Amino acid sequence: MVLGAGDSVSRRAKALLRPLARRVGLAAPEGAWWELGRRPWVRPRAFRRQPAVCNICHWSGPQFARPYHTEMADCPLCGSIARDRFLLHCFLSRVEYRRGLRVLETSPRMGAGYRELMRRFFDYTASDFDLSAHVGDIRIDLQDIALPSASVDILLTPHVLEHVPDTRRALREIHRVLSEGGRMYLQVPLCYGKTHVPTTPEFHADNTPVFFNFGWDLTEQLEAEGFTVAALVTPQWFDMLNGTIPPARSNGDGFHVEEMLADSRPSFLVKAASNEEAEKYGFQPGYQFVTFECVKR
Repeated sequence: MVLGAGDSVSRRAKALLRPLARRVGLAAPEGAWWELGRRPWVRPRAFRRQPAVCNICHWSGPQFARPYHTEMADCPLCGSIARDRFLLHCFLSRVEYRRGLRVLETSPRMGAGYRELMRRFFDYTASDFDLSAHVGDIRIDLQDIALPSASVDILLTPHVLEHVPDTRRALREIHRVLSEGGRMYLQVPLCYGKTHVPTTPEFHADNTPVFFNFGWDLTEQLEAEGFTVAALVTPQWFDMLNGTIPPARSNGDGFHVEEMLADSRPSFLVKAASNEEAEKYGFQPGYQFVTFECVKR
């Protein structure tokens, strides 16, 4: 683990405060990073002092644990990867915080510390389809959500929709359970210009089959099911898609950049971070980061 000097001082201070914090009920028994109530929507103190910063647990240091990639750039402290940080950044930078906000997250890949952090500030529930690869509070099939209508204010669903056989049915169910004006923050592996079905069996790390490789035309399906849609992107990707900076080229990382550029829908694009935030939080390469913000109409 790589830590800056400020982090070492912070840890020593927390070690001294931990007995008092436990006594008044603030600290978890294991003394984890979330115990003193860090607020994930507040910019980390070390933001300008360190090259790499985690906006979830506020770790900072010279670099993330692995190379820059949406599925890597791991935080050495909380284990978040770059897309975890981008999803939470999109949500917290676009929604005004209020106590009691009902947040449902499908198949979160992060562990108990992350879920504890979310429960400090939200009415937070984690779900999974069969509880086999991800820890959840409840089991949910997005095609038939066993929750009352209008019972969720925010749905965070990272890299799940591509594993659902019936996209239309799932989107209708999500629309039903969201409250009036509720929002879904949707991530899928957006590597192609247009949606297509895999021609050979395709699986991700948790051995769940992939039914769709989505493209920009996913926005049309979302709008057809009653959502107002914005594609939240990094400033680098925004500028590439709008032709104001030279485009990147596909480099064998699985992202078909030329297709994505040809089939993009610039009118849906919204910059979700500053250039400095994208650099510090590890949202690089920029073309690998898209989160769909879907507001219930």
